[in-house]
Amino acid sequence: MRICMNIAEKYVEGLKKAYYKIGEKQEWDNFEKKAYGASSQDIENLKTIYPDMPNSLLDLLNIVDGTYWREYAGEEISLYFLGSDMEEYPYYLLSANQICESKDDFEWLSDYINREYDDIEVDARIIDKADKMCWLHFSDCMNNGGTSQLFIDFSPSHKGVKGQIVRFLHDPDELMVIADSFDEYLQMLMDKEYDFICEDDE
Repeated sequence: MRICMNIAEKYVEGLKKAYYKIGEKQEWDNFEKKAYGASSQDIENLKTIYPDMPNSLLDLLNIVDGTYWREYAGEEISLYFLGSDMEEYPYYLLSANQICESKDDFEWLSDYINREYDDIEVDARIIDKADKMCWLHFSDCMNNGGTSQLFIDFSPSHKGVKGQIVRFLHDPDELMVIADSFDEYLQMLMDKEYDFICEDDE
């Protein structure tokens, strides 16, 4: 019997308790019963595209292969699984395949990255050349990503850290670094006691 859990396992165990705490045991149990990890082929595809992707994200995807309108056992699942620095605002986890499919979908961010707009805040830790970007899109917010998305940034500016977590927010638009690594990001959500899971969301 394993005693020492990795950070992804600790995160999921804590998330389960957070769902139970708000009285959503049935929803979580149904999800847990049907969900499964990413296929070995999808994981290999992901590692080929993003060779520097963190082990903690791989570990998470090996537990559950996405919660963003993901079909498991013939049932479409949409479950809030992640959060950010914004209190009580939930996000979905993209599947390994969804992450791969979105690898070239960053053109809409080019003007922000290139600092084309003086009134839009972009963290100085983010590179200022869109053609040099290497980002991994792993999460969309509760309204299908229309308001906020989360990324792992493998191409930071000299002020940043490779692997930092970037949060895009719309209206007002901004790009901010919210953690230096995926491990630090998961720890932040645990330290905040999964505050994105609340009764009003369910």
